[in-house]
Amino acid sequence: MAEGNQERFSYDFMLLIPTLLLLSIGLVAIFSASSLLAEHKLGDGYFYLKRQATFCLLGLCFMIIVKNAPAYFYARIVYPLLGISFLLLLLLFVPGFGVRVGGACRWIRVAGISLQPSEPAKLALAFYIAYALSKNGANVGSFFRGLMPHLFVAAAFMALIVLQPDLGTTVILGCWLLLILFVAGVSLLHLFSLLLLSVPLLIYLVLKADYRLKRWWAFLNPWDDPQGLGFQIIHSFLAFGSGGILGVGLGNSKQKLFYLPEPHTDFILSIVAEELGLAGFALILVLFGILIVRGIRVALSAPDLYSTYLALSITIFLGLQVLVNMGVVLGLLPTKGLTLPFISYGGSSLLISLIGIGILLNISARR
Repeated sequence: MAEGNQERFSYDFMLLIPTLLLLSIGLVAIFSASSLLAEHKLGDGYFYLKRQATFCLLGLCFMIIVKNAPAYFYARIVYPLLGISFLLLLLLFVPGFGVRVGGACRWIRVAGISLQPSEPAKLALAFYIAYALSKNGANVGSFFRGLMPHLFVAAAFMALIVLQPDLGTTVILGCWLLLILFVAGVSLLHLFSLLLLSVPLLIYLVLKADYRLKRWWAFLNPWDDPQGLGFQIIHSFLAFGSGGILGVGLGNSKQKLFYLPEPHTDFILSIVAEELGLAGFALILVLFGILIVRGIRVALSAPDLYSTYLALSITIFLGLQVLVNMGVVLGLLPTKGLTLPFISYGGSSLLISLIGIGILLNISARR
């Protein structure tokens, strides 16, 4: 009983403090980046801040609940969570449920609340793959009994996500799957063969969609069309360049003045770098670095194999999303609509990220 109470009230501050700091930076950054846009479009400069703060409070409540959940709870929800997530992805293609924005149907709207099903799908796959690998560890080197079952389930989810269409999230899921299977001990030959088979499919999907080709050319040659394809990334470069070492000052960004499109979402890091400079960017990078390193250490010291794979899966997802978002805003990767965890505006991403931190806190308390 005493041990249970100790787990209940103990928190891993190397996980909790960076998370709270990133949330605080995110709220300030969202207000700074979106206030003029919200005032112009919606007549309320605090609109995005209030919504994000609401999701932040809700996410922290979920984080605390998940952190204090008993260990057996995680094993019992694997298949229900997997089924519900798959059903949510299917509902996107049912008329009346899916909301189409900018040519993509990635959100479900129910009672005025929007949900992006690909976010809980990541968590569901993390639970399933961790559980399956921990139960099937003896056969992990076998192609048919070790690789195929995990690949089949993940491929079903990835197919529904790429049909939205959302190729970027699909690629991240694929990279995550390869990494977690590699850690689990799947044959390198199998993984390498899978990678070789995936590359032609990826090339086909890029060539098939004109807008994906345009994004690729904008990535390679943004200055060839500065008023068109290269507009967003060029203004991201200008934001980073203007920030210097210490930035132009909080609230003084020029790129948020209707130059950089949607500055409070995918490219919010550009606004932070402009206003807080290299110092602000480095602070965010260090906080994410602490989270990721701590997540790996929690996985390595977890009390059982399932918890190890689950903690590692969540940490890899977090790390990949941070790397891709930073790579995009710095022009190192083609433009992809992917949020920066805890910083960018977006309720679904924030809730799932905080639930993930709650799971890491739970596993950390049981080391």
